[in-house]
Amino acid sequence: MTTSILEEILAHKRAETALQRTQQPWAAVQAAASHAPAPLDFIAGLRGAASRPALIAEIKRCSPSRGTLAADLDPLRLARIYQQNGAACISVLTDERYFGGSLEDLRSVAAQPERLPLLRKDFICDPYQVYQARAAGADAVLLIVAALPADLLAELHALAESLGMAALVEVHTDDELEQALARRPRLIGINNRDLHSFTVSLATTERLCSRLPPEVCVVAESGIHSPEDVRRLAAIRRPAGVHARPGVDAILVGEALVTAVDMAAQTRSLARALAPARSRIGRVMDPPRA
Repeated sequence: MTTSILEEILAHKRAETALQRTQQPWAAVQAAASHAPAPLDFIAGLRGAASRPALIAEIKRCSPSRGTLAADLDPLRLARIYQQNGAACISVLTDERYFGGSLEDLRSVAAQPERLPLLRKDFICDPYQVYQARAAGADAVLLIVAALPADLLAELHALAESLGMAALVEVHTDDELEQALARRPRLIGINNRDLHSFTVSLATTERLCSRLPPEVCVVAESGIHSPEDVRRLAAIRRPAGVHARPGVDAILVGEALVTAVDMAAQTRSLARALAPARSRIGRVMDPPRA
């Protein structure tokens, strides 16, 4: 049987986490998590955003499907660009082998004052990694249904919530959506990329989003490159309810931002794709130095 990209990554991640547990014991990482500053409300950051869908902007150096995207990326500078140009939250890829990230990227961004809520995006397959995320300053963690047995998904979801974090429960198929809904999640991500083949289609979000109850905060992930893509996702209709909004609540974008010639302008174009034209005029600049 051919090993998929996801299976390859997970095999490495389990070995990597086992090694990390020998370097920083359970008790130490749990203590670090308990002493970390209180997490920010990731879901409130999305639902309280000025624009719809809210933008989760990603700090991402490379990917298995595209190779190197931004090798010299400065996480702090990029986080500042995102925050000043309309992002509601930030995703930090912390996988090193396949995505060029690190927990240090997350720690450095989390240490900044007046920051946005942060998602640790990685292949979480062990409770140890959830404590790691909280210790490093994450306000949310990614839980990929395709990567987790049902009992482990339930354990990790409950642990994240107990630590005050949101859990972005990611699905790609109808079966995965059913598994996710069994956990009664507050936050669901629909990944337009098949993690076994890495093919991408926005139709995945169009198909699955319409099945979600209105109280769930929905994030569309992958394959979003232009304001036209944002408008397409915003046109999806969901069941009516007190929290219902047209389309998805948020989009998660990495590649289209880090590869842009002008990352600030690209961030604005996606964060404000549905805003009146007047609100998109003018560039948000760095504050003047003293």
